[in-house]
Amino acid sequence: MQLNRFTDFGLRVLMYLTQCRDRPVAVTIPEIADRFGLSRNHLVKVVHFMSQRGWVSTTRGKGGGLSLARPATEYRVGDLVRELEQQGPLIDCREPPCALDGVCRLSGVLAQTLQAFYDTLNGYTLADLVREPTAAAIIKLHRVA
Repeated sequence: MQLNRFTDFGLRVLMYLTQCRDRPVAVTIPEIADRFGLSRNHLVKVVHFMSQRGWVSTTRGKGGGLSLARPATEYRVGDLVRELEQQGPLIDCREPPCALDGVCRLSGVLAQTLQAFYDTLNGYTLADLVREPTAAAIIKLHRVA
């Protein structure tokens, strides 16, 4: 299994925002795009998605920017990944039609293991992801700004 870029970029943005509370200037999308070498247009879509879900607060205009909407300890990694991935079933037995549809256990096993994946990730919060040495590395990225 491989996470999509949307999820990867979303997690990077959230991790970056964990270390911005003491900054004199707001974090912006162009700044994050520059620090991680990502497409600004792609990040706009990611941030918009996260803003709609109440994960990120955004302020428009001069001096505007991004921040986490809640403390990092309140973001469960499995819930974030599930939403960012927008993952349906791992396989679709009806398209193309499978001769084993209705009698095969594969889709049930895959669904169970996917749930176990999210449950395991939910054992961690965003705050867990940015413990040292990650926090120090993110702070160094901020100082470049």
